[in-house]
Amino acid sequence: MLYSLFEYLQAGNVPGARLMGYITVRSVVALLLSLFIATVIGRRIIDRLQLMQVGELVRNLGLEGQMKKTGTPTMGGIIIIISIVVPCLLIGDLTNIYMILLLISTIWLGVIGFLDDYLKIKRHNKDGMKGKFKIFGQVGLGLLVGLTMCFSPEITQRQVSASHISAIEAAGDIVDGTIDTAGQNVKSTQTTIPFVKNNNFDYASLTRWMGEYAQTGGWIVFILVVIVAVAATSNGANLTDGLDGLCAGTSAIICAALAIMAYLGGNVIYSTYLDIMYIPGSGELVVFMSAFIGALIGFLWYNAFPAQVFMGDTGSLTIGGIIAVFAILIHKELLIPLLCAIFFIEDISVMVQVAYFKYTKRRYGEGRRVFKMTPLHHHFQKEGIDCLIKSPARAIPESKIVTRFWIIGIFLALLTFITLKIR
Repeated sequence: MLYSLFEYLQAGNVPGARLMGYITVRSVVALLLSLFIATVIGRRIIDRLQLMQVGELVRNLGLEGQMKKTGTPTMGGIIIIISIVVPCLLIGDLTNIYMILLLISTIWLGVIGFLDDYLKIKRHNKDGMKGKFKIFGQVGLGLLVGLTMCFSPEITQRQVSASHISAIEAAGDIVDGTIDTAGQNVKSTQTTIPFVKNNNFDYASLTRWMGEYAQTGGWIVFILVVIVAVAATSNGANLTDGLDGLCAGTSAIICAALAIMAYLGGNVIYSTYLDIMYIPGSGELVVFMSAFIGALIGFLWYNAFPAQVFMGDTGSLTIGGIIAVFAILIHKELLIPLLCAIFFIEDISVMVQVAYFKYTKRRYGEGRRVFKMTPLHHHFQKEGIDCLIKSPARAIPESKIVTRFWIIGIFLALLTFITLKIR
C-alpha cells in the first residue's frame, strides 16, 4: 500500500520518496514496525486471550515447574502472524511473486495451526486436528509453492558475469543491487548445495535417464523435495515449541541467516563477487524476513521464561513452514538440514524413541527408551529414568536449556555459511 504510494510520489519527483525504493530502508522499517506491533498490540491480544480463558492444557510429566504453566494463554501465534502480515501489506511490493507466496504460506499454515489449537481448547484435551489433516495441508502448500516455482515466468535464475557488473556499474544503473539488464533469465531446477565446486546441483541430473523429458522429471523431483521440506520443517518447529522462548529464539537465528542469504542472492554485485546463485526479484524477501524477525523478537518479549503466552500450533506450524518456503524460494532448501538441525533432531528423537520402544516391547516384552523423554529438549529436564542415554545425570533448568539451544543455533548458522565456501 505505502510502497505503491511512494512509487507514485517518486514518479512526481517528490523529495525523499525514492528512499522507499531501497530494500535496506524498507527492511529496517518492516522490522521496527513488526516489533512495535508484537510488543504493543501483543499485550492486548494476550489480555483478550486471558479473558476468553484460552489457556494451555498441560499434562503432568514430572518436569520441574511444568504444572505452573497450566492456564497460560495459548494461540499467541496470532501475534506473530499479524506482526508479519501488516508490515508486509504496508511497505512490501505486493506485485512481487516471492512476497505473494510467503504471505499465502503464512495465512495458509496459520489457519491450520489455529484450527488445531481451537479443537484442543474446545475438547479440553491435547488431541487437536488429526495428524493426517495437518500433513494434507502441508503437502497442499508444498504443491502450491513447487508448482508456482515451476510455471511462474517471474521466478527465474540469472547468470551474471563480472564483465556485466563492470559495464552496469559504470552506467550507474544499480540500485540496492537490483537490475534488469545483466545476463539472461532462465527457468532452472538448479539449487545451492555445499561442498561442490560450483555450489550448484541440478535436480534434472537425477532424471537424465528420461531423455528429452529429463527437465520435466527434474521439476517433479524438485516438487517432491519442496513437499518434504515444508512438512518436515513445519512439524520440527512444532515439536521444538516445548520450552519458553525455545522455538521463537531458535527461529529468529535461522531467519537472520536466511535474510542475509536472500539479500546476497538478490543483489547482483554481491552474488557475483561471492560466486553464489543470483535470483532476480528475490531481494523483496528481505523485507518479509525482516518483518518476521521483528515479530519473533517482539513475541519473545512475552514468551521468554517465564512465559506469559505460548505460541501454540498457530505459531509453531506457521514458523516452520515459513522458514521452509523461504529457503526454497532462494534455492537453499538443501541447506535446511544443517541450518535447521535443531528442528530435525527434535523430529528424529521422537521417531527413534517410538521405534526403539516398540522394538524392545516386542522382543523383551517391555518397552525401553533411548532418551529420558522426547522431544529432545525434555530429555535434559528429566532425571531418574532408565534409558540408554543417561547424561546429564541431573536435570538442567529450563532457561539454561533454551540458552544453550540458542548458542547451538548460532553455531549452525555460521557453519551453514562456511560450508558454502568449502569446495
